[in-house]
Amino acid sequence: MKLTFWGAAQQVTGSMYLLELDDDYRILIDCGSDLERPHNGSVPPPVEQPTAAFFPFEASSLNVVLLTHAHIDHSGNLPNLYREGYEGQILCTEPTFALTDILLKDAASLNQRKINDLNNSKKKKVRDKQSQLQKDLFLDKQVRESMESVVAIQFGRKFRLTDNCNVTFLPAGHLLGAAHIVVDVYENGQKKSICFSGDIGRKNYPLLVDPATVPHVDYLVCESTYGNRMHNDDVSPEDALADVIKRTCVDIPGRLIIPSFSVGRTQSLLYTLNRLYSERGFPPIKVFSDSPMAFESTKVYLKNVRQLSKEARDFFDANETLFDFENFEFLESSKASKAVSDYNEPCIIISSSGMVQGGRVEYHVAANIGNPYCTILLIGYCAEGTLGWRLLNGQPTLTIKGEEKQVLANIEKIDVFSGHGDRADLLGFVQMQSPETLKRIFLVHGETSSMEAFKGTLAEAGYPNVEIPAKGQMYEL
Repeated sequence: MKLTFWGAAQQVTGSMYLLELDDDYRILIDCGSDLERPHNGSVPPPVEQPTAAFFPFEASSLNVVLLTHAHIDHSGNLPNLYREGYEGQILCTEPTFALTDILLKDAASLNQRKINDLNNSKKKKVRDKQSQLQKDLFLDKQVRESMESVVAIQFGRKFRLTDNCNVTFLPAGHLLGAAHIVVDVYENGQKKSICFSGDIGRKNYPLLVDPATVPHVDYLVCESTYGNRMHNDDVSPEDALADVIKRTCVDIPGRLIIPSFSVGRTQSLLYTLNRLYSERGFPPIKVFSDSPMAFESTKVYLKNVRQLSKEARDFFDANETLFDFENFEFLESSKASKAVSDYNEPCIIISSSGMVQGGRVEYHVAANIGNPYCTILLIGYCAEGTLGWRLLNGQPTLTIKGEEKQVLANIEKIDVFSGHGDRADLLGFVQMQSPETLKRIFLVHGETSSMEAFKGTLAEAGYPNVEIPAKGQMYEL
């Protein structure tokens, strides 16, 4: 069989791997948006913009797609795959299906808004651009087509693709429904196994199960996002968040703004806050969650409580809730969102996006950046050029929505809510495999420096056969 790396190769985003079996059966593992492609602005676009030669293979030649999890850098080009002629199924877990549906519909809505804005322009050059966008950007129709083709797979049960191939989805942590995918292939009387890690989660992460044990395989495709570093926080999420809230909302009557991704990160925050209020006697500080997508995603978590960690299940059984607590409110309308600026008591505002780029959080940051009694808490990675990145780098002034503002708010960062395993977690994942029987490791989904460092770590641990594939590189397995 052949394995070709078409995405997340020597970079972080755009996961996409093509596995071709000897009987001409073609499997695509993930179909993510490449957020690191060249673009005109300083910030990556929310969705991929295809070109005439967008996919380096014939979409119609694929037999099946396997999806590790819902995040856009793994799922974001599925609608484009269908518009390019793919007619097969997508296999993923039930929660991944539900969360992917939310994320892709949101992306399609943003695409439609772009087209509408250009449509209303009276300039010919802009109208020409609008015409091209209508050809390039997927809309709700393509999302519906792709989601109608999903087949939900249960964790831990082998699913037969062909007489000579089956797949197994194993919990990966990281996000509700996220999976490691093991593909078993029987060729010429021999069994070959390959595991695609997806994104590897952390142990004891709020709400989520720990990553599962992966059986021995011949080949391992392993993400390496944190391959060269460890997480900075050595305290629990509850302790880390409790410390920040006490300093910013209790000791002083301040306001805490937490930019957070709507799918996964926000649910972990809300659950942690619920535990602080119910188990530690925290004063009932008002908490606003300002993201329609977070509202929809939270429903998916509640529908799949039995797939969460034992701690979360026990908490739910004892309290009949995970996310609903005193003084908590979801803000559904933009009018309600803007009205929060007039709330004068100490409060916590959780809003997307996590990098402070786009979304309602930009309004909250703009309205509070000059307030010395406000703290902006960043809880995840911020790509270079984003507003979050500029806040972390200590810029004294920022231009937000065309207006220059002085930064008087306090800027803090904690790492404990990152959903990616660090170097130790990645090494533990690989060490489930025997160095004597594992034929090759392929490192993907990381910056080159991270991959090179992790390759060195693996060599020291006794794993010499490590590859860092380039985009388009093909291997005979």
